[in-house]
Amino acid sequence: MLDYSFDTSKKNENIKIVCGVDEAGRGPLAGPVVAAACILPDGFVIDGLNDSKKLSEKKREKLFDIIIDNALDYSIAMASVEEIEEINILNAAMLAMKRAIDGLKIKPDLALIDGNTSRGFTVNTQTVVGGDAISPSIAAASILAKVTRDRMCYDFDKEYPEYGFAKHKGYGTKVHIEAIKTFGVTPIHRPSFLKFLKND
Repeated sequence: MLDYSFDTSKKNENIKIVCGVDEAGRGPLAGPVVAAACILPDGFVIDGLNDSKKLSEKKREKLFDIIIDNALDYSIAMASVEEIEEINILNAAMLAMKRAIDGLKIKPDLALIDGNTSRGFTVNTQTVVGGDAISPSIAAASILAKVTRDRMCYDFDKEYPEYGFAKHKGYGTKVHIEAIKTFGVTPIHRPSFLKFLKND
């Protein structure tokens, strides 16, 4: 379980409010990239909180409710498939994270960004490689983003049942790629991610 030493260590007389920021959905072949920003109460311990990728879907869903019920503030935002195609996935992820931060009612003094890239933000930021396994606030944001995007994939599955979005969540599995070859590209697919199909 994550402790609060990392987040607390970032606070001083000028930094009183720290938020964690993470995204979900950089790698999939379809759907938007989703980001979340989260401000947790000082020292609030969430049993089982960890990097969303290390948790079962059932555990993430349970923690999602605990986080939104107890966070001082949180915000979830996204960048669309069209924006991903226009500005590339990295810039779209940055845009989604910026939107998540801007959506907070409480303005943070510092935003901890999971990863090694930070640009285009209107608040002070610090990148944290592997942050969702170090910072509770980043871990909480990762769960909010991941659960939100997975729920969107269940909706995609209802709209496009031939593609199996409920199982692969848009990632380039063999089943997903075969479905694209058989049924074609949908409006939710990212054309720039499908260039490899032209070589088949």
